[in-house]
Amino acid sequence: MLNIKILGSGCANCKRLEALARKVVGELGLEAEFEKVTDMNEIMKWPILSTPGLVVNGKVVSYGRIPSEAEIAGWLKSAS
Repeated sequence: MLNIKILGSGCANCKRLEALARKVVGELGLEAEFEKVTDMNEIMKWPILSTPGLVVNGKVVSYGRIPSEAEIAGWLKSAS
């Protein structure tokens, strides 16, 4: 099972990133647990410069933008 973290304050882009990631997980038929990290102290522990951040199995794969569905699919496939 994949562990996916969405790093961000809960802004519109953070919610959009989570929705996209959930959509891709469903389309690929993968099992994943999602965790929203909204605490700034926790977010600052990750090597990101801006939110939203996407972490798959402990590895930051994207931050500061909304990646495409194809990018997310590639990261999830390589992590599973």
